[in-house]
Amino acid sequence: MINDANPRPSDFFQFVQSHCNLDEEAGSVLHSVIRRKVYEKGDKIVNEGSVCNKIFFLEKGLVKTLFTKDSREFIMRFFSEGNVFSVLDSFIEQKPSHYEIVALENSKVSYILYDDLHALCSSYHQIETFYRKLLSMAVIEMMNRVGRSLEETGIVAYNKFIKNQGHLLQRISLADLASFLGITQVSLSRIRAMK
Repeated sequence: MINDANPRPSDFFQFVQSHCNLDEEAGSVLHSVIRRKVYEKGDKIVNEGSVCNKIFFLEKGLVKTLFTKDSREFIMRFFSEGNVFSVLDSFIEQKPSHYEIVALENSKVSYILYDDLHALCSSYHQIETFYRKLLSMAVIEMMNRVGRSLEETGIVAYNKFIKNQGHLLQRISLADLASFLGITQVSLSRIRAMK
């Protein structure tokens, strides 16, 4: 999402600025509606069954998006510092979420509320453009994730994780990694033993 040549944004406002050119008025109004919150490790940032009314930017920490079925946890994504996250279907439709977002570490976020974002989109074309870009990036990432899960073996998925998100390896549990890769912990142990 972010060009490595540019410094990584440290908050929601900088993230928006890195994706669109805000004029002074739009920037000032956006800045005034961004809020911050701190979560402790294990806190649920979004609960299953509640409406997700925020788009978050992770300033510090690590979170996971997941759903549970038959007492089994399925991890969709990990988000580390410098990333935007939400439960987009719940956010867009303002309907109860089928997913949860949980802090894996003590985490600090900045965020914007649904009503504030939509009011800004109605008033400022630059912010509407940012929101469209954000949704486009999310759709592309989701399609890539689905495609990968359908065609990759556990070994290929693990190697891609190491290549693209290996920096998270020391920050997540093996159980969470296995869930994300869609394999058992036993299979993950075998794959790691081959390295």
